[in-house]
Amino acid sequence: MDLQSFYPPQFVPQMLKDFHAWYLATTNDPVVSGAAGLVGKPGEFAWIKSFFLLEGLFQLPTFFVALYGLWIGSARINLLILIYAASTTTTVLACVSTVLELPTTSELTIKAGLMSLTDVQRYMLLASYVPFMLVPAVMMVDMGLRTLRLVETATKLTKKSDPKSS
Repeated sequence: MDLQSFYPPQFVPQMLKDFHAWYLATTNDPVVSGAAGLVGKPGEFAWIKSFFLLEGLFQLPTFFVALYGLWIGSARINLLILIYAASTTTTVLACVSTVLELPTTSELTIKAGLMSLTDVQRYMLLASYVPFMLVPAVMMVDMGLRTLRLVETATKLTKKSDPKSS
């Protein structure tokens, strides 16, 4: 759904268009609405479009490469997973922050035409975004520690083989 804003409308299947419309009507998601150009001023949500582009060009393909690397048990994949996890955690954190910062819907926000969320919408959005932030955050720490251990092992081996190196 995130990448729909990059496709010409005629190439998006009707089922996805319907789901997109239902999702926005139900959640009032400011991130997806902004990326679709449904809210905000021109350029105001350029940040999320760049994040969606990063998702499509880097994060999505990297997910499958990393999955294969883990499947075959390659330690070489750890650094790529670390980069993927840091990238994903960072981009989703911005989305979570946006959801948290919006005001709660009230008579005042409605009269002023301000983007806002009901408590139910905010909880739904956080329930959908937070796992996509926490899982990569745990992966980032795990892969960081794994990479650190590999570097420490390589350093020790280098010192053993060449006492002059440090």
